[in-house]
Amino acid sequence: MGVAADSSLQAVAQAVAHLADPEIPVMSLGELGILRAVRVGSDGVPEVVITPTYSGCPAMGQIEDDIVATLRDAGLPGRVVTQLSPAWTTDWMSEAAKEKLRAYGIAPPQCGSQPASPAGVLQFSRHAATPVRVPCPQCGSHNTTQTAPFGSTACKALHRCLDCLEPFDYFKPY
Repeated sequence: MGVAADSSLQAVAQAVAHLADPEIPVMSLGELGILRAVRVGSDGVPEVVITPTYSGCPAMGQIEDDIVATLRDAGLPGRVVTQLSPAWTTDWMSEAAKEKLRAYGIAPPQCGSQPASPAGVLQFSRHAATPVRVPCPQCGSHNTTQTAPFGSTACKALHRCLDCLEPFDYFKPY
């Protein structure tokens, strides 16, 4: 890769580095782990690689549009590539990003993704998972309860604090 290609990639990376997630505007796509890479495609065109938080995430169309518009407005070449494998995980979120979620009023994921099963093995359980006491992002209390498995988006669950009585979203771990 030549110097021109290097500088083009750097310009593309800088242009998209601070794009906000449309559903959580206090976090950049990079902090959330959606922005996976900026690379040179096989035809020499820069590619911005994104991975959705889950298959069917409705924000991905807006994210792609935002990246394309940012590159166009900056006069930069490039395209968006959606990469589904490896699947996105909350492990890709930084601790700083989780703190931004909390400050925004969304409880961050309590743990990372589950360890992978051996290839070809599906794991099932007859018992529901033990509910996690998610700390309230408003008051910090662990005296909370889940009120719905889905919150404002499918990647969040709706909870309620039983001390301050405030409802809040919990970003589910994946």
